[in-house]
Amino acid sequence: MKRYRNGEIWDFEEQMPVSDAARDVILGLDGGTTSTVCICMPILPFSDPLPDPLPVLARAVAGCSNHNSVGEAAAKETLEQVMAEALAKAGSNRSAVRAVCLAVSGVNHPSDQQRILDWLRDIFPSDVRLYVQNDAVAALACGTMGKLHGCVLIAGTGTIAYGFTEDGRNARAAGAGPTLGDWGSGYGIAAQALTAIIRAHDGRGPHTALTSSILEKLGLSSPDELIGWTYADPSWARIAALVPEVVSCAEAGDEVANKILFDSVEELGLSVKAVVQRLDLCGPDGKDSFPLVMVGGVLEANKRWDIGKEVIRCISKDYPGAVPIRPEVRIFYAVL
Repeated sequence: MKRYRNGEIWDFEEQMPVSDAARDVILGLDGGTTSTVCICMPILPFSDPLPDPLPVLARAVAGCSNHNSVGEAAAKETLEQVMAEALAKAGSNRSAVRAVCLAVSGVNHPSDQQRILDWLRDIFPSDVRLYVQNDAVAALACGTMGKLHGCVLIAGTGTIAYGFTEDGRNARAAGAGPTLGDWGSGYGIAAQALTAIIRAHDGRGPHTALTSSILEKLGLSSPDELIGWTYADPSWARIAALVPEVVSCAEAGDEVANKILFDSVEELGLSVKAVVQRLDLCGPDGKDSFPLVMVGGVLEANKRWDIGKEVIRCISKDYPGAVPIRPEVRIFYAVL
């Protein structure tokens, strides 16, 4: 176990020794493209009923930890910082940690998983249990109270659909990042809006209220300035933050904005349907019930244009047995 990484991030441990009688803890991390949350909890006996609310000792929040978005070095620094902060707030340190569960976007292949496991092993004592999964797995687990069965749809800065059968088979759709087409994600919606503005300015597309709305939001005076703004910092979350402007224009009746949102609903629905079909979650007649966990800012209700509601309607046409679940928390049950 290393004392230092990324400067003096673990310096607090020298001033905060933990006695042998101190409480054992576990760390749970939910890492996304917009933010990363770490909670520190005491170990709970499996024989006891789970307390409500769960006893969270400390919670820490940081920025993006998706290595595909910000790079591996920055993602690791964010994860390490948020773990250290949670332990410090809890009055604990790494010697008290018994398990770390890291659910992070961008874990798309066993090689991604192994690379993060190796890195965590370099930070924590050798007896600490380490678990690394895509954040969609944690989202599904918390929506189904810890049972990995059904399908989860995440639509925030990025998007992914992920499903499990009761016998452990799994499948995913989308989640490949904006270059490979995360259509329906916050980034995808906002990027289409920016493209529509440029097309309208060039005369290659219809006039749209998105132009005035987004330019005002960004403090720009001309669509030409969007080019410099976009490439000055093309981080996914920065682009996705423009989604509320698209929704507002759609609610005001802008045809271009409405088409972007309807197309996004269709793409999100297709992702879920692809997973359901591959895993046969709907049964032989297509009507069996299955949990559909829905997570992410894009799916949250708006005044009139409710993207999440439209996605459910789209899916229910083909799979009436889908049971929508909107969990209030993301990582607690994945940690347990």
